[in-house]
Amino acid sequence: MLPVRFTNPRLRNALLGLLSAACLAFSAGVAYVLIAEPQAVEAPIVGRFSLTDDEGQAVTEATYAGSYMLVYFGYTFCPDICPTELTKMTTALEQFEAKSPARGAKVVPIFISVDPERDTQAALKDYTDYFHARLVALTGTPAQLRKAAKAFKAYFAKVYADERARERNEYLIDHSSQIYLMGPDAHYLTQFTAANSAEDIAAGLDHWVQ
Repeated sequence: MLPVRFTNPRLRNALLGLLSAACLAFSAGVAYVLIAEPQAVEAPIVGRFSLTDDEGQAVTEATYAGSYMLVYFGYTFCPDICPTELTKMTTALEQFEAKSPARGAKVVPIFISVDPERDTQAALKDYTDYFHARLVALTGTPAQLRKAAKAFKAYFAKVYADERARERNEYLIDHSSQIYLMGPDAHYLTQFTAANSAEDIAAGLDHWVQ
């Protein structure tokens, strides 16, 4: 199934309203959003960021100008969804690279860690090695990450099991789990969710990447 990019403002806004209605507010102040299908996103989304890569170099979206960016927000301590989605994302890219090597080379897979306290440069390099040789890991200061997440309309927040965990600074991070496909100009093209398979994503790349 190919993700559909909605251009009708009324339809797009209606979908966004349904998405907002799915948010459940908990006493800890953390919102959880359940998304079953690829969702339309209010345009324009431009993937602007100023972060640091796993080589310690400062990068922005301009660093990858001319390439398609396949972007996922997460963190290395994530127990389940991050490794699952990154495996799916990079498997899809491998499938697309096998089908169309020249176009596949135009896609840069990017993992943005929202856990700068624990995700050091060394930790990120070790983590990305499990998934794809070209997977780039980025992170930054909390302010830089909040700004990047806002640009992508992504979400993340620390979650403590209880007050004792808070005192020990033992936490998980709740975060949105979309895989974004951004064009060569860093503008949003489409996104994929847990409902999409690696084959769906590979088909989406085949559709969008020129």
